[in-house]
Amino acid sequence: MALFGNPKVALQTEQPELMEVLLYILGGIFLLVGLLGAVLPVLPGPPISYVGLLIFHFTDKFEYSTNFLILWGLITALVTLLDYVIPLWGTKKFGGTKMGIRGATAGLIVGIFFFPPIGIILGPFFGAMIGELIQNSDDFNKAVKSAFGSLVGFLAGTGLKLAVGMMLIYYVVIAI
Repeated sequence: MALFGNPKVALQTEQPELMEVLLYILGGIFLLVGLLGAVLPVLPGPPISYVGLLIFHFTDKFEYSTNFLILWGLITALVTLLDYVIPLWGTKKFGGTKMGIRGATAGLIVGIFFFPPIGIILGPFFGAMIGELIQNSDDFNKAVKSAFGSLVGFLAGTGLKLAVGMMLIYYVVIAI
Protein backbone atom coordinates (compact mmCIF):
# COMPACT_ATOMS: atom_id res chain seq x y z
CA MET A 1 0.00 0.00 0.00
CA ALA A 2 2.82 2.41 0.76
CA LEU A 3 4.10 2.11 -2.82
CA PHE A 4 0.91 3.59 -4.24
CA GLY A 5 0.50 6.38 -1.70
CA ASN A 6 -2.39 7.22 0.57
CA PRO A 7 -5.63 7.49 -1.47
CA LYS A 8 -7.13 9.95 1.03
CA VAL A 9 -4.27 12.40 0.44
CA ALA A 10 -4.71 12.13 -3.35
CA LEU A 11 -8.41 12.91 -3.06
CA GLN A 12 -7.73 15.92 -0.85
CA THR A 13 -5.29 17.43 -3.35
CA GLU A 14 -7.68 16.94 -6.30
CA GLN A 15 -10.73 18.50 -4.64
CA PRO A 16 -9.37 22.06 -4.39
CA GLU A 17 -8.68 21.96 -8.15
CA LEU A 18 -12.25 20.86 -8.84
CA MET A 19 -13.54 23.51 -6.46
CA GLU A 20 -11.49 26.17 -8.24
CA VAL A 21 -12.97 25.15 -11.59
CA LEU A 22 -16.48 25.21 -10.16
CA LEU A 23 -15.87 28.67 -8.72
CA TYR A 24 -14.57 29.91 -12.09
CA ILE A 25 -17.66 28.56 -13.83
CA LEU A 26 -20.00 29.97 -11.20
CA GLY A 27 -18.23 33.34 -11.21
CA GLY A 28 -18.39 33.48 -15.01
CA ILE A 29 -22.09 32.65 -14.98
CA PHE A 30 -22.76 35.41 -12.46
CA LEU A 31 -20.79 37.94 -14.52
CA LEU A 32 -22.64 37.06 -17.73
CA VAL A 33 -26.08 36.93 -16.10
CA GLY A 34 -25.28 40.30 -14.51
CA LEU A 35 -24.44 41.72 -17.91
CA LEU A 36 -27.71 40.34 -19.25
CA GLY A 37 -29.44 41.93 -16.25
CA ALA A 38 -28.12 45.31 -17.36
CA VAL A 39 -30.64 45.25 -20.20
CA LEU A 40 -33.38 43.15 -18.59
CA PRO A 41 -35.08 45.11 -15.82
CA VAL A 42 -36.21 41.94 -14.05
CA LEU A 43 -32.62 41.08 -13.11
CA PRO A 44 -30.48 43.31 -10.88
CA GLY A 45 -27.49 43.29 -13.24
CA PRO A 46 -24.72 45.11 -11.37
CA PRO A 47 -25.23 43.29 -8.04
CA ILE A 48 -25.20 39.93 -9.82
CA SER A 49 -21.99 40.88 -11.66
CA TYR A 50 -20.45 42.04 -8.39
CA VAL A 51 -21.20 38.67 -6.80
CA GLY A 52 -19.40 37.10 -9.78
CA LEU A 53 -16.35 39.27 -9.07
CA LEU A 54 -16.46 38.24 -5.40
CA ILE A 55 -16.62 34.57 -6.38
CA PHE A 56 -13.46 35.01 -8.46
CA HIS A 57 -11.84 36.84 -5.54
CA PHE A 58 -12.30 33.78 -3.35
CA THR A 59 -10.32 31.54 -5.69
CA ASP A 60 -6.58 30.95 -5.41
CA LYS A 61 -5.73 32.72 -8.67
CA PHE A 62 -7.56 36.02 -8.19
CA GLU A 63 -6.95 38.57 -5.49
CA TYR A 64 -8.46 42.03 -5.28
CA SER A 65 -7.66 44.54 -2.57
CA THR A 66 -10.19 45.34 0.11
CA ASN A 67 -10.34 48.95 -1.10
CA PHE A 68 -11.06 47.75 -4.66
CA LEU A 69 -13.89 45.50 -3.47
CA ILE A 70 -15.39 48.22 -1.27
CA LEU A 71 -15.15 50.81 -4.07
CA TRP A 72 -16.87 48.54 -6.60
CA GLY A 73 -19.44 47.48 -4.02
CA LEU A 74 -20.33 51.15 -3.49
CA ILE A 75 -20.38 51.85 -7.24
CA THR A 76 -22.62 48.83 -7.75
CA ALA A 77 -25.03 49.99 -5.03
CA LEU A 78 -25.09 53.55 -6.39
CA VAL A 79 -25.76 52.48 -9.98
CA THR A 80 -28.50 50.11 -8.80
CA LEU A 81 -30.14 52.95 -6.91
CA LEU A 82 -29.72 55.38 -9.81
CA ASP A 83 -31.30 52.87 -12.16
CA TYR A 84 -34.60 53.38 -10.33
CA VAL A 85 -34.27 57.16 -10.17
CA ILE A 86 -32.92 58.12 -13.61
CA PRO A 87 -35.99 57.10 -15.68
CA LEU A 88 -38.25 59.00 -13.29
CA TRP A 89 -35.93 61.99 -13.48
CA GLY A 90 -35.91 61.77 -17.28
CA THR A 91 -39.71 61.75 -17.40
CA LYS A 92 -39.91 64.72 -15.01
CA LYS A 93 -37.11 66.62 -16.75
CA PHE A 94 -38.99 66.41 -20.03
CA GLY A 95 -42.19 67.74 -18.45
CA GLY A 96 -43.86 64.54 -17.28
CA THR A 97 -46.35 64.34 -14.44
CA LYS A 98 -46.96 61.61 -11.87
CA MET A 99 -49.39 60.00 -14.33
CA GLY A 100 -46.62 59.90 -16.93
CA ILE A 101 -44.27 58.26 -14.43
CA ARG A 102 -46.93 55.73 -13.42
CA GLY A 103 -47.67 55.08 -17.07
CA ALA A 104 -43.98 54.52 -17.80
CA THR A 105 -43.79 52.01 -14.94
CA ALA A 106 -46.95 50.19 -16.09
CA GLY A 107 -45.68 50.22 -19.68
CA LEU A 108 -42.40 48.69 -18.57
CA ILE A 109 -44.20 45.83 -16.82
CA VAL A 110 -46.53 45.21 -19.77
CA GLY A 111 -43.65 45.48 -22.23
CA ILE A 112 -41.51 42.96 -20.39
CA PHE A 113 -44.19 40.28 -20.27
CA PHE A 114 -46.09 40.77 -23.51
CA PHE A 115 -43.58 42.19 -26.00
CA PRO A 116 -40.07 41.13 -25.01
CA PRO A 117 -37.40 42.25 -25.73
CA ILE A 118 -38.49 45.39 -27.59
CA GLY A 119 -41.25 45.96 -25.03
CA ILE A 120 -38.61 46.83 -22.46
CA ILE A 121 -37.83 49.97 -24.46
CA LEU A 122 -41.17 50.77 -26.06
CA GLY A 123 -43.33 49.88 -23.04
CA PRO A 124 -42.17 52.80 -20.86
CA PHE A 125 -42.33 55.14 -23.84
CA PHE A 126 -45.94 54.36 -24.71
CA GLY A 127 -46.89 53.98 -21.04
CA ALA A 128 -45.64 57.48 -20.25
CA MET A 129 -47.42 58.86 -23.29
CA ILE A 130 -50.72 57.18 -22.34
CA GLY A 131 -50.35 58.33 -18.73
CA GLU A 132 -49.84 61.90 -19.87
CA LEU A 133 -52.79 61.71 -22.25
CA ILE A 134 -55.00 60.42 -19.42
CA GLN A 135 -53.84 63.39 -17.34
CA ASN A 136 -54.37 65.90 -20.16
CA SER A 137 -55.76 64.57 -23.41
CA ASP A 138 -55.45 67.97 -25.09
CA ASP A 139 -51.64 68.14 -25.08
CA PHE A 140 -50.27 65.39 -27.33
CA ASN A 141 -46.90 67.14 -27.73
CA LYS A 142 -46.36 67.19 -23.97
CA ALA A 143 -47.23 63.49 -23.82
CA VAL A 144 -44.67 62.67 -26.52
CA LYS A 145 -42.04 64.83 -24.82
CA SER A 146 -42.64 63.07 -21.49
CA ALA A 147 -42.45 59.67 -23.21
CA PHE A 148 -39.16 60.66 -24.82
CA GLY A 149 -37.84 61.63 -21.37
CA SER A 150 -38.78 58.21 -20.06
CA LEU A 151 -36.92 56.59 -22.94
CA VAL A 152 -33.84 58.76 -22.40
CA GLY A 153 -33.86 57.92 -18.68
CA PHE A 154 -34.21 54.21 -19.36
CA LEU A 155 -31.36 54.23 -21.86
CA ALA A 156 -29.13 56.23 -19.49
CA GLY A 157 -29.77 53.76 -16.65
CA THR A 158 -29.13 50.83 -18.96
CA GLY A 159 -25.90 52.43 -20.13
CA LEU A 160 -24.69 52.84 -16.56
CA LYS A 161 -25.52 49.23 -15.71
CA LEU A 162 -23.79 47.97 -18.84
CA ALA A 163 -20.70 50.04 -18.04
CA VAL A 164 -20.45 48.59 -14.52
CA GLY A 165 -21.03 45.03 -15.74
CA MET A 166 -18.41 45.36 -18.46
CA MET A 167 -15.89 46.93 -16.08
CA LEU A 168 -16.30 44.07 -13.61
CA ILE A 169 -15.78 41.56 -16.43
CA TYR A 170 -12.75 43.57 -17.55
CA TYR A 171 -11.16 43.35 -14.09
CA VAL A 172 -11.60 39.59 -14.07
CA VAL A 173 -10.19 39.20 -17.59
CA ILE A 174 -7.08 41.30 -16.94
CA ALA A 175 -6.41 39.33 -13.76
CA ILE A 176 -6.21 36.07 -15.72
